Amino acid sequence: MNPADEVTLLLERFAYGGEALGRLPDGRVVFVPFALPGERVRARLVAARRGHLRAELLEVLDPAAGRERPRCRHFGVCGGCHYQHLSYAAQSEAKTAVLGDLLRRIGKIEAPPLRPIVAAPRAWNYRNHVQFHLTPSGQLGFMEARSAAVLPIEECHLPEGPLNDLWPALQFEAGLGLARVSLRLGADGEAMLVLESPQVPALELEADLSVVHLRGEQALVLAGDPALTMRVNGRSFRVSAASFFQVNTAMAAEMVRHLLERLPLTPQTTLLEVYCGVGLFSAFLAERVGRWIGIEAAPSACEDFTVNLDEFENVDLYEGPAEVVLPALDVRPQVVLVDPPRAGLERRALQALLALAPDVLAYVSCDPSTLGRDARRLLDGGYRLVEVTPFDLFPQTYHIESISLFEKQG
Repeated sequence: MNPADEVTLLLERFAYGGEALGRLPDGRVVFVPFALPGERVRARLVAARRGHLRAELLEVLDPAAGRERPRCRHFGVCGGCHYQHLSYAAQSEAKTAVLGDLLRRIGKIEAPPLRPIVAAPRAWNYRNHVQFHLTPSGQLGFMEARSAAVLPIEECHLPEGPLNDLWPALQFEAGLGLARVSLRLGADGEAMLVLESPQVPALELEADLSVVHLRGEQALVLAGDPALTMRVNGRSFRVSAASFFQVNTAMAAEMVRHLLERLPLTPQTTLLEVYCGVGLFSAFLAERVGRWIGIEAAPSACEDFTVNLDEFENVDLYEGPAEVVLPALDVRPQVVLVDPPRAGLERRALQALLALAPDVLAYVSCDPSTLGRDARRLLDGGYRLVEVTPFDLFPQTYHIESISLFEKQG
């Protein structure tokens, strides 16, 4: 069979990426979006890849018992959500199963020590940060599923309420050259509009909110303040326009609590945190240990960090790439916390961590594929995987956050 052929498939299970997996009569794997395991569907093959094919869903012939009516009119075209046709409880089960499958297949871990998923308190309207693209005519939109086209939107059920009240009122002219438009919501209800483009656009600003233009790490304040205040577990954090912060504030608090419960921290502990960002975890960990050492490459995050942890005298922050800083460290931490980007740990960084030989390593992951790869390398380097806890920071999507604990053997 070739691309553009129509096929009928019985779907077997979820795959990472939000798609359901089926097989052709010759055994080749086909991935179908917006479908559910157990369903018989009619689909059109759209792309052939090495070892598998991709298809678009044409019709659900036999719906699964758990199929639900999507809340958003754009579901099925917009690439932002993947699971609106599935109950939230079933989404949690699917994510746990996918995480376990990837740890088995990529990490070669026969029986991953998975704990129950920590579900989000809100399955809708949970995002404190939403990013838009613009259509050629200047309308706000999201990227279409598996397409470079921008879909103009009329509704979205993921941003927090104040952001959903704000974004429909934003208007942009065509031809401004904006690569991306973001809205962020602070702890006290203040909002920030972030504009990303090579050049500062010519705008007439009428909105009562902060406006910042970003070109890479360079931030130009066009109106209001350069940073927002975010609040987690009673502690405030300065977060500048260019700095990363978890988009689900309630679940960020759950992850902090989890680490404080699981990590063996004492006043004698030296803790190393790699990819520490603006200090979300750091601020809670530093007060529990004798010495805290951090590594962060983003200049904006480092600037925010110095404000957020100004009260601590036991803190040392190194600015630079982890793979450069780690090999030069002359320290033996008992505990290491890593929170890498989606690409996971760079190989040189991981080798340097193995050389430091901490007793305990906690790995915060936003991509189970790279977690599986890095877990395998840590196990081969003398560590034991104690537990993996999934956290659902992104309901209605396939994204899976998790925290894994590793212990040094011997």
